[in-house]
Amino acid sequence: MDVPELHPDLEPIAFLLGRWEGAGVGGYPTIESFNFGQEIVFGHNGKPFLTYNSRTWLLDEAGNKVRPLATETGFWRQLPDRQLEVCMSHPTGIVEIYIGEVVFNKIELRTDVVARTGTSKEYTAGHRLYGLVNGNLMWAYDMAAEGQSLQSHISAELKKVGDFVPEVD
Repeated sequence: MDVPELHPDLEPIAFLLGRWEGAGVGGYPTIESFNFGQEIVFGHNGKPFLTYNSRTWLLDEAGNKVRPLATETGFWRQLPDRQLEVCMSHPTGIVEIYIGEVVFNKIELRTDVVARTGTSKEYTAGHRLYGLVNGNLMWAYDMAAEGQSLQSHISAELKKVGDFVPEVD
């Protein structure tokens, strides 16, 4: 299979490409604290966007997988002047559009639009930070949901476990 060339617009976020795995912690005023495992895959097909897929699972005290948690998928578009647009969708009936900025290997995103189905949980805003630290992808997510103001929800440290695998059209 031919590997497509990375679109030049994506150079500022090319450090995200590949498969990342690791663990994190979560909590929120409406739920008990928990540990989770995560896999994130960033790919591309030569066009000016990255594909994004994330899945998480609950971990027990020994680090064993207990059950699936959240999953999300989307597209990351690099714009001029270090600006970034991210579209994410969730199987729970939520779609988010984030806008943000890339500075070296640090990304900060805030929701611009949140749309929900009539059956989804109440969710109004998100703030995400991603950064490459000593070769690991660190990230944190604050959210406003269920009547709560924007506050810390989850964070994780992921190690790169695989290189980019081309998307097939």
